[in-house]
Amino acid sequence: MSDDVRAASKQFYAGLNRMLNGDAAPLADIWSHTRSVTVLQPIGGRQVGWDAVRGSFEEVAQLASGGKVGLWDQRIQVSGDFAYEVGVERGQFQLAGQQVAIEHRVTNIYQREDGAWKMIHHHTDTSPAMLDVLRTLQPPSKKAVG
Repeated sequence: MSDDVRAASKQFYAGLNRMLNGDAAPLADIWSHTRSVTVLQPIGGRQVGWDAVRGSFEEVAQLASGGKVGLWDQRIQVSGDFAYEVGVERGQFQLAGQQVAIEHRVTNIYQREDGAWKMIHHHTDTSPAMLDVLRTLQPPSKKAVG
């Protein structure tokens, strides 16, 4: 059974690699599309529900290119129709044209739906490098003149 979860994980990371090269669409195949799925991205915040989760991946894909990420030190635990994996995501990509290296802990939770394992939660450490790049994209705040 853990081999099936391992296959789902490979599908997720293949989709994540596509996202880091500008195409978030393949992630839709591995995710559950319910209102209860959640993601805590390395750029902070929390998205709840498939529409919000998909949107967060699409936003990153618009800024990402030349990327590759993999899962290291993978550990999988299966209990009935639920499974989780933990590990370390390592990789690099360009975010808004700036090179970013990532290495953070990750927890992924899967649920069996109609015989297939679907992701229902993805949680990584926050990435200071990604946040630094995103801060440069925000317009400076206007100070009141007094």
